[in-house]
Amino acid sequence: MKGFITIKTPERVFNKMEDFKKKRTFSGDRKPSFGGRKPFRSHSDNNTGEHRTFRSRSTEDGGRRPFRSREDGEERRSFGEHKSSFGDRKSAFGDRKPSFGGGRKPSFGGGRKPSFGGGRKPFGPARKKENGIDRMISRKPQVSRMQAPEEVAPVLAKDEVRLNKFIANSGVCSRREADTMIQAGVVSVNGVVVTELGTKVNIFNDEVRFNGELLRGESKVYIVMNKPKGYVTTASDPHADKTVMDLLKNCTARVFPVGRLDKATTGVLMFTNDGDVAEKLAHPSYDKKKIYQVTLDRDLSREDFDQIMAGVELADGVIAADDLEYVDEGNHKKLGIEIHSGKNRIVRRIFEHLGYDVKGLDRVYFAGLTKKGLKRGEWRYLTENEANILKMGAYI
Repeated sequence: MKGFITIKTPERVFNKMEDFKKKRTFSGDRKPSFGGRKPFRSHSDNNTGEHRTFRSRSTEDGGRRPFRSREDGEERRSFGEHKSSFGDRKSAFGDRKPSFGGGRKPSFGGGRKPSFGGGRKPFGPARKKENGIDRMISRKPQVSRMQAPEEVAPVLAKDEVRLNKFIANSGVCSRREADTMIQAGVVSVNGVVVTELGTKVNIFNDEVRFNGELLRGESKVYIVMNKPKGYVTTASDPHADKTVMDLLKNCTARVFPVGRLDKATTGVLMFTNDGDVAEKLAHPSYDKKKIYQVTLDRDLSREDFDQIMAGVELADGVIAADDLEYVDEGNHKKLGIEIHSGKNRIVRRIFEHLGYDVKGLDRVYFAGLTKKGLKRGEWRYLTENEANILKMGAYI
């Protein structure tokens, strides 16, 4: 053929080359692989049988010719002089790299950047896997995620209430502590000292004084705190170096903690001056749900895991966990435990009974409240919506 150099090839090598060309022929119904253009054609046209060179390309399919064919009599240019069809630039073997589509970058989906997984970066940081504690919390109802009905029937206050309830609602102390104060003779009604328990007072007409100070009905306040380690959960303790009340210096309302957390225990702690809500959240008889993250001194065995779920025999009765999960499957020292019992130090006692030393105990869920968004020692007021849900009885 004019313009081509004939190279003599050994017969064995020639046969292998012929077999390879037959296998690699881009013809028939096979789809093209280079952006919709067929880079190669077979040597014979199926319709006319006309012999074509690999450099000749028909444009009947609407594609561009990757290499310009020579006219009759035109002298073949050397490879170094021949320019490719990729714009007016030199081929890939020159100084510049070839472009795809006339100097444009290869396009994926109409010129947009390639998308992997709905627009996410293909090699970005992996999505944080939800650990056991987060899974346990997500399965529970949360005050912050619920919406109270827009129209709530107002609860009419009774004219007469028990004296200890009136004192508790004033934010002085709990009802139980109010009974002690009444018996001590430091409470007076309309100028007369009252020591009899069960006395009722009219919240609108009677004048109640505590140690000579007039008590008035205060607006209800609800606070959630992320309790740090080393603070005693009490309204006042002369023997304690630090109490949780020291963390509420900027709170002007007279509130008290709901329930107790050990000095070494951290996590969700609630404060309020609403005696009714406090009693129904903290009293053991109401069985409020709590979730703790526990860190042990060694891995929890499967046998002890099953024992905790079935029930552990303690001095004050059998206690079983409502749920128990490993926080991390690769670390069996950390667990999440859900329990409803309100008995004192119940979580520590369960693991200590089985021979484990509790290195860390963090309450992450309490009756619909979590410590989300709060650092250790921080606290916040519940929103009006959250307070309404508590008062409606969703968790009490």
